[in-house]
Amino acid sequence: MKVSTALAFSLAAEVVHAAALQPRHYTFPALTGSTDWQYVRTTVNAQSNAGLSDVSSEQIRCYTSGAKSAQTMSVAAGASVGFKASPNIFHPGPLQFYMAKVPDGQTAASWDGAGNVWFKIYAEKATSSGGQLSWGSLNKGSVSVTIPKSLPSGDYLLRVEHIALHQASNTNGAQFYISCAQVKITGGGSGSPSPLVSFPGAYKATDPGIKVNIYSGATSYTPPGPPVWTG
Repeated sequence: MKVSTALAFSLAAEVVHAAALQPRHYTFPALTGSTDWQYVRTTVNAQSNAGLSDVSSEQIRCYTSGAKSAQTMSVAAGASVGFKASPNIFHPGPLQFYMAKVPDGQTAASWDGAGNVWFKIYAEKATSSGGQLSWGSLNKGSVSVTIPKSLPSGDYLLRVEHIALHQASNTNGAQFYISCAQVKITGGGSGSPSPLVSFPGAYKATDPGIKVNIYSGATSYTPPGPPVWTG
């Protein structure tokens, strides 16, 4: 009986160890206080949670298959908007937020976000310790960003992006976890967001913020894409 118990404990430990070694992926399916995919466009990885590695793919924009069935949430300029991570962010890497203003004649629900229309409103900074880069977003179950107060009112796409860099020393080794929410900004100002970039187009697979060894003794990190527009 004692042998059987010991064997059971040993097998259980092996199962736990094996599970710990399995890659854990994640999505950003909801804005804080809402249900999954209510205001966030359903992503290709809604079931698999798998990341995207091809930065030249059109899916690097919002990681959707083309369907746009989400609702649009009203958000005041200057307010904070949060996304739920499901499950928690499991890999080290930077968190970034972009926005794109919907052109006249379209709505957040109908627009695909194509063209040089995206501007960055947040880029997470890295810290370096013991020859390894790290980011505070690791293990977070929710992330948030403040909408610039001077952002003009109107319909926008709000894009959250987390770049997992644990395998990024190889080309196409970085994994992108992306979602786009549909928001209507109210009470905005007269700012002119810039610079504007397109997805795909903003990133190359060999960008130093995408192809990088975060365990090689680096003491600094510059995320890919344009600088942050602060308003």
